Amino acid sequence: MKRRTLLSIFTLALLLVAAATAQTYVPLYTYPNTISNSTGVAAPALLSQGPDGALYSTIQSNGTYNSGSVYRMTTAGSYSLVYSFCAEGGHCLVTGTDPWGGVTLGTDGNLYGTTATGGAEGAGTVFKITDTGTWTKLWDFTAGTTSQHLNDEGDPLYAPFQGTDGNFYGTDASVYSGTYGVFYKITTKGKLTAYPFDYTNGYNPNLPTQGTDGNFYGTAQAGGDPTCRCGTVYKATAGGKITALHNFKGYPTDGTRPIGALVQGSDGDFWGTTYEGGANNEGTIFKISASGTYTLVYSFQYASPQLLGELPVAGLTLGSDNNLYGVTELGGAHGYGTIFQVTNAGDVTFLHSFCSVTGCTDGIVPQTPLVQHTNGKFYGTASGNSLCCGVFYSFDMGLPPFTRLPATQGKVGSTAQFLGQSFTGASSVSFGGTPATSFKVVSDTFLTAKVPVGALTGVVSIVTSTGTLLGSHNFKVLPAVTGLSVSSGTVGTPVTITGTGLTQASKVTFGGVKATFSVTNDSTIATTVPTGAKTGKVAVTTPGGAASSAATFTVTP
Repeated sequence: MKRRTLLSIFTLALLLVAAATAQTYVPLYTYPNTISNSTGVAAPALLSQGPDGALYSTIQSNGTYNSGSVYRMTTAGSYSLVYSFCAEGGHCLVTGTDPWGGVTLGTDGNLYGTTATGGAEGAGTVFKITDTGTWTKLWDFTAGTTSQHLNDEGDPLYAPFQGTDGNFYGTDASVYSGTYGVFYKITTKGKLTAYPFDYTNGYNPNLPTQGTDGNFYGTAQAGGDPTCRCGTVYKATAGGKITALHNFKGYPTDGTRPIGALVQGSDGDFWGTTYEGGANNEGTIFKISASGTYTLVYSFQYASPQLLGELPVAGLTLGSDNNLYGVTELGGAHGYGTIFQVTNAGDVTFLHSFCSVTGCTDGIVPQTPLVQHTNGKFYGTASGNSLCCGVFYSFDMGLPPFTRLPATQGKVGSTAQFLGQSFTGASSVSFGGTPATSFKVVSDTFLTAKVPVGALTGVVSIVTSTGTLLGSHNFKVLPAVTGLSVSSGTVGTPVTITGTGLTQASKVTFGGVKATFSVTNDSTIATTVPTGAKTGKVAVTTPGGAASSAATFTVTP
C-alpha cells in the first residue's frame, strides 16, 4: 500500500473541492483490533440493511474463535455479535473461516454470505443466516477436488446476491484446478453450478451486478489483453456464458486492476473504478454500456496542490439522488482517504477527508463500499491499520428518507418486500399509481405487498403516518404470457393473448414479426397474425420486460 507524508497546515489550505450542499460526517463506533493486530474490517465487507432497520456485515478475524463473525450495527452505532465462525472448536470444517465479503439480504429476509477458507475441503463456504444468528451452510467449495465439481474452485471473497430469478450469484477467484476463477449460481436449497473464466475474459473476477436486461456485469482484476493483463469488464448470462466487454490497458490510458462491483447508473450504463492506472496511475472512474462502449470518466490524482483522493478500492454506490458515491483508501487532506461524489455528467466532488481530527479517531483507510440506508444517510466503515482508527460512520448528504426493494421487479400476484421506516400505521402501497389490495406491515422498517392486477412499472409509493415514502428506483412489473386463443392461423387471423402485467404492452410479435394490437385489460391483448409472420413464439414487450408464449404459434398458408 502506498504511504503519503503528512502535509503542512499551509498546504492543507489548498485542499478539497467543497460540496455545494452541506454534508455531515459522524464516526459512530470504533472497531477494536483483533488477534491479527487489525480490525478485521477489510474489502469488500458489504454492509446490508436488514428487515429490522439495522446494518449487517462480517469481520474477517474476530469473534469468539478469532475466525470471523457476522455482526449487527444500528444506525446509532450500537454493535452486537450475531455469529462466530469456527464454533465447533477450531477445526473449522463445518462453518468455514475468514468471511471477507459481508452479507447481502435475500427476499426471504435472511442474510447470505461466504467464507474464503475452511469448510469441508478448506476452500470456503456459502451460508445463510437469520438476523438472530441461526446459521445454515449451503455449499462447501471443493477446490476442484471432486469429480462432480471440478470447476467450483474456492476462496470466495464476495457475498453472493440474489438475482431476479430467485437464485443467488457470485464469484470466486482461486486457481485450484486450472481455471482463472468462476462465476457461479446457487439455489436457496444449496445446488451450485459453476462457470469458469478462461483468462481472455478475465482472471480473479469481482462480484457482478445484474442489469435491467437480466444479464450480469462485472470486472476481473487481471487477465484480458495478454500484453497488459490489466483486467476486464465482463458480461455473463444466467446460463453461464461469459464474454469480455472491455480489456483494460493500464497506465497512462484507461486504468488497471479494477476492484469492487459495478453499479448500473440512472443513465443505464455500468459505473466502476480501477484501483490503479489512468493518467496518473492512481486509479480511475469509468462507465461502460451493455454493448461495451467504454468511457474514461476521471483519473484520480493526489499531487499538490489538489491533494485529492487516490486508490479507490470499493467501487461505487448509486444514491437516491441518482449521483454515485465512493471512497478512496488514501489521499485527501491528510493522506488517509476520502469520500467523493460523481454525477452522471462525470463531475467529481470530494466531500470528506478522513483523519480530520487529532489522533485520527474519526477513521482512516476506507476500503469497503458505502451503503445508503432508507433513512437517506450513507454508512460505511474505515478499515484502519495496525495502529488505530477503524470506525463505523454515517455520512449525511441531506437526502430524504425513501423505501428500497430487495427485489426490484416481479410478476402480478408476487410478493414484493420493502425496507424503510415508519411503516407502522401505513395506509396504502401503490405500484406506479395502482394500489395494492393486500399488504402487511411486518415491522416498523419492513413491509410486504402483493403486486396488484394493473400494476405499472414505475415508482412505488407507501403512505405512512409520517408522510409518503417513494422508492429510490423503479419497480418493474414483469409481463407473463399464459395462453393463446388459437395455436395456428393464416395472416389476419384474430388471436387473443392472455397473461398478466400486460397493461403497458408496447410491442407484440409473431416469430419476431411485429403485429398490430390493442390492450383489452391487464390480462388480455387482442391482435391479428401480421403479414410476414413466422412460425414461432408470440411475444409481448412492456416497460417491465418481455414474455413469450410457452407454445409455438404455427403460421399456416
